[in-house]
Amino acid sequence: MRKILFVLLVSMTLAGCGIYSKYQRPNMDNVVNRLYSPAKEGDTISIAMLEWRELFTDERLQALIRAGLRNNTNLRIARLKVAEAEATLKASKQAYIPSVTFDADGSLTSYNAEKVTPSYTVGFTAGWEVDIFGRLTNAKRGAQAALEASEAYQQAVQTQLVATIADSYYTLLMLDEQLAISRRTLDNWEENIRALTALKRAGKTNEAAVLQAKANRLSIEGSALTLEKQIAQQQNSLCALIGVTPQELRRGTLSEQEFPMELKTGVPLQLLSRRPDVRQAEMNLAQAFYNTNAARSEFYPKVTLGGTLGWTSAGAAIASPGSWLLRAIGDLMQPVFNRGLNKSRLRIAEARQEQALLLFRQSLLDAGVEVNNALVQWQTAQNRLDIDKKQIVNLRAAVWNTKLMMKHGLANYLEVLTAQQNLLQAELTEISDRYQEIQGVIQLYHALGGGVE
Repeated sequence: MRKILFVLLVSMTLAGCGIYSKYQRPNMDNVVNRLYSPAKEGDTISIAMLEWRELFTDERLQALIRAGLRNNTNLRIARLKVAEAEATLKASKQAYIPSVTFDADGSLTSYNAEKVTPSYTVGFTAGWEVDIFGRLTNAKRGAQAALEASEAYQQAVQTQLVATIADSYYTLLMLDEQLAISRRTLDNWEENIRALTALKRAGKTNEAAVLQAKANRLSIEGSALTLEKQIAQQQNSLCALIGVTPQELRRGTLSEQEFPMELKTGVPLQLLSRRPDVRQAEMNLAQAFYNTNAARSEFYPKVTLGGTLGWTSAGAAIASPGSWLLRAIGDLMQPVFNRGLNKSRLRIAEARQEQALLLFRQSLLDAGVEVNNALVQWQTAQNRLDIDKKQIVNLRAAVWNTKLMMKHGLANYLEVLTAQQNLLQAELTEISDRYQEIQGVIQLYHALGGGVE
């Protein structure tokens, strides 16, 4: 009866101190349910569930992403961190297994210059810590949480890498389109210069108009050279990102790119399961939780069982085995006074757990901000593109009309110049807004934790 009461008392004590309790996700409903605008009814599938191949369908971009996943330095380091965490978890699991060592020692003894007496001991020594108070269990659970955090970090690096490669690729396409528009504009200015020269000979304009047209052409030529430099720099940056030497990259055109007309974000709770930085923050919280449990377990006894099996000889020849040696040891070590170290460690662990909780909550808030910003950018860019198209149609008609009127003396060169400059700016703005639309897709995909195979 006394033994039963003792076991019950110990069990109640352990349950009360919580050193064996498992991590439970804290209630974050007040944060999660307001992460971003409410999803439509039935909108439970997020674009983050798509593989990157399904969203980025350009084969040339896919080849660049595959190269980046193979060669990128940061991603390879993240994979090694996962391997490191796996080794740590394996070591914490093997801590439950008794340790066995082989010991052999010998000595030669002589008293008062008498005959030398040899002695030796050979045997195996085993030690096993009995995990009554959860020290090893919490270490193993903490190592498991650390492994999951490392895997989430690897996913975060991969997600960021896919998004950055895609963004860099589409930046190149935007620069290509802007350069093509500039070159077309150069050709138009050549035609304008020839027309103005003919009008000057006919007395319908003057030399100042011809010189101004040539100056405008040179300005656009300078802009084209700047775009060529930006394209070369962007290509070099993208090559470094995917781990290859600088080279000319095969690519398509901006007009070829296709994306879903409707982007679904899914319900807010999906951020907990898809965003790697949120998962990493939660696993850091779980690890801090188990570290606190481990700090509490330091207040309880540490029980170790050990023993030795071998043989020993005192005075006999080494070639002649002596007596068998068998020894069993039980060790119980209870902290009594440790200069306040255990209390300090517990306070430190509790403070770190509270910090991890705050960081987990902040990661949810940051996730909501990023999703909202990406949605606003995508929707705004779409609306701007509609306006850009209508504006370009009107400006092209305005350029054609002013040129015709100038030939008949009904308009001056300044009106033609203004109309052409407005058209050029509108075409460049349309390309920029198209890029902003694509960038909104990339940012939303990234913000929802997509980009993983």
